[in-house]
Amino acid sequence: MSFAAQIKIPATYMRGGTSKGVFFKLDDLPAAAQQAGRIRDQLLLRVIGSPDPYGKQIDGMGGASSSTSKTVILTKSQQENHDVDYLFGQVSIDRPFVDWSGNCGNLTAAVGAFAISNGLVDPARIPENGLCTVRIWQANIQKTIIAHVPMQNGQVQELGDFELDGVTFPAAEVQIEFLDPADDDAEGGSMFPTGNLTDTLEVPNIGSFEVTMINAGIPTVFLKAEDLGYNGTELQDHINNDAAALVKFETIRAYAAQQMGLIQDISEAVTRQHTPKIAFVAPPKTYTSSSGKEVTETDSDILVRALSMGKLHHAMMGTAAVAIGTAAAIPGTLVNRVAGGGERESVRFGHPSGTLRVGAQAVQENGEWKVKKAIMSRSARVLMEGWVRVPEDVLS
Repeated sequence: MSFAAQIKIPATYMRGGTSKGVFFKLDDLPAAAQQAGRIRDQLLLRVIGSPDPYGKQIDGMGGASSSTSKTVILTKSQQENHDVDYLFGQVSIDRPFVDWSGNCGNLTAAVGAFAISNGLVDPARIPENGLCTVRIWQANIQKTIIAHVPMQNGQVQELGDFELDGVTFPAAEVQIEFLDPADDDAEGGSMFPTGNLTDTLEVPNIGSFEVTMINAGIPTVFLKAEDLGYNGTELQDHINNDAAALVKFETIRAYAAQQMGLIQDISEAVTRQHTPKIAFVAPPKTYTSSSGKEVTETDSDILVRALSMGKLHHAMMGTAAVAIGTAAAIPGTLVNRVAGGGERESVRFGHPSGTLRVGAQAVQENGEWKVKKAIMSRSARVLMEGWVRVPEDVLS
């Protein structure tokens, strides 16, 4: 009996924000995987350890959650006035597919650092000390992101005293600017795919919900916690241990995807797990976060809980934070109203791990709302670098 040999591929395992992923330079991938398609997807699935019917990803680099089942491919940018092209693949845990439909805002914090350390940024643009501005082209959503990466003695500064709820240890702060994050090419011709700040979403056999559906950062549908029977302080176990609730959320998400024009038929939602995100909001309340820290009513403007890949996220997806900040900045959206209404350029929201502040600059032009940019702070750190090994038959 013959057995396939293993091949090794240069890779870096990085934390970015509250996520972890395996980072590759495009030209380090085997030739057959340097183009989008079946071979690339097979390779990334095997790297992460999917599909895994046990849901643990024991035979791969994944960590059995949406936050840790991620891959990134980077190359010098083909776009004018950009440094690096960033392609993100969300790897399904229990199904054999990679979702390329959206960005990962958390891992964006690690893209700049990786690009600097791996020769993807012109050395003339890298200061010895201070901040290096890395211009990122996000290939999944065709948008520009700016990362301000701290430098010390010519090296990326990873350690510092910036604390991010959902991450155990402090690190250096990386400020991220998402420029023009709304999808103006979305259904409806604006960041609101139906043209409305709020809509009524009819979900057969479940109910009728007031929602805000927005394409900013990542397509997201927002509901009120009380309409779902929640108070907005729920932690992961409360939702993720309730199989009926997860089915309900996925059904609502599927009908929202259809109404947003992201899919044509409800059945297509199963192959588009990464987008749209579904989130529910509530007025501020005091609660105990997943770390045991008390989050008081005065610590936030609004409470938000969001699901990713079918499960409640342990903190908040970076792209969903952009959607939250954008929706909060626009008077009349569900998020804005629950956060207190009126015009605002930033919002503090409570999530299962603590709080996060995100800013957004929204303006109205010719009757249409536009968002110039959204800003938040994250951190990033290299966890391991070297090679990942996979059976060579994934390339066939």
